[in-house]
Amino acid sequence: MNIHEHQAKELLKEFGAPVSKGVVIFSLSEIDKKIKELKSKKFVLKAQIHAGGRGKAGGVKLVKDIDELKKEAKILLGKKLVTPQTGPNGKEVKRLYIEEASEISNEYYLSCLIDRQTSKIAFISSKEGGMDIEEVASKNPEKIITTKVELSKEIKSIDIEKIIEPFELKKSQITEAFNLIKSLYKTLIEKDANLIEINPLIVTKSGKIICLDAKINFDDNALFRRPEILKLRDLNEEDPKEIEASKHDLAYIKLDGSIGCMVNGAGLAMATMDIIKLYGEAPANFLDVGGGASKEKVSAAFKLILSDKNVKGILINIFGGIMRCDVLAEGVVEAAKETKLNVPLVVRLAGTNYEKGKKILDSSGLKILSALDLNDAAKKIVNAIK
Repeated sequence: MNIHEHQAKELLKEFGAPVSKGVVIFSLSEIDKKIKELKSKKFVLKAQIHAGGRGKAGGVKLVKDIDELKKEAKILLGKKLVTPQTGPNGKEVKRLYIEEASEISNEYYLSCLIDRQTSKIAFISSKEGGMDIEEVASKNPEKIITTKVELSKEIKSIDIEKIIEPFELKKSQITEAFNLIKSLYKTLIEKDANLIEINPLIVTKSGKIICLDAKINFDDNALFRRPEILKLRDLNEEDPKEIEASKHDLAYIKLDGSIGCMVNGAGLAMATMDIIKLYGEAPANFLDVGGGASKEKVSAAFKLILSDKNVKGILINIFGGIMRCDVLAEGVVEAAKETKLNVPLVVRLAGTNYEKGKKILDSSGLKILSALDLNDAAKKIVNAIK
């Protein structure tokens, strides 16, 4: 789960990280009242969306006074901001963050994340921070330093020294930098975060270290024990289909292809998507119904696939272990009849109650193509939508 920049900064502030003072607004009428909380003469106005690249897209503005602030806020609020991470349709700006402007001397990049391969915390630091960090990673990867840290109650000083080494800080700034790394480490662990990214991390002209931007992503599987984090969720920033899927405990991710997929098991789902690509088409989604799905859950999954207007055909690939093929079949038939299915449907069933499941599908009166195996299923659905 992602949260907004202003929420990330509030959270980091709780753990002692240095952030600029700012206020969030949801309407233009709030500006006059909330701006009184800020002391600077200049401000930075930031569109709050769950996507990077806001600066280059015009979503971050440095303004010299309140009049200019109001003018730019009127333009930004309600605007569709298009960045490399939003896709061509962009995202509507429904909240703005107004922050005290900083006099920047140096910009750095700093992040920490879970390295699942090594079961360690990986800190990534670079002297080259700011909007073009992706370009630095592509053209000058040697300028990006990764330090992998053993998971423990506290991060070791020797590790912190390695993390901040690329910044070439003055002696007077070392203690402040140490405290920042400790706060990020503690936040990541205590709040079940997957990623904390500070870009840029700045040193002001007065020598102060500040997290000028902040992004935090949390482990969805740990949200049940983090109600305070779940409260920060902004459904406006999420795909409506993925929100609906979460209500039924379905693992669903919308993709750009034309063949809807319903599979049980993440590995089988990935293999199904791969073979669709092999035969020249692309999956419209990743959808794992899980091992013990009920008829109602299968029906909800089927309806979810059909709600995507890009879907021209559906491939169901089920290997029944815990998941019973007859339950799957009942759910598919119920949903297909209710939605008046009008796209080709190919079903490959194997495993528990396979014969019962096939019988239910064959006697349904629906135009369903049966497949012997995954290879056969992929060929049939690709040919069916041509």
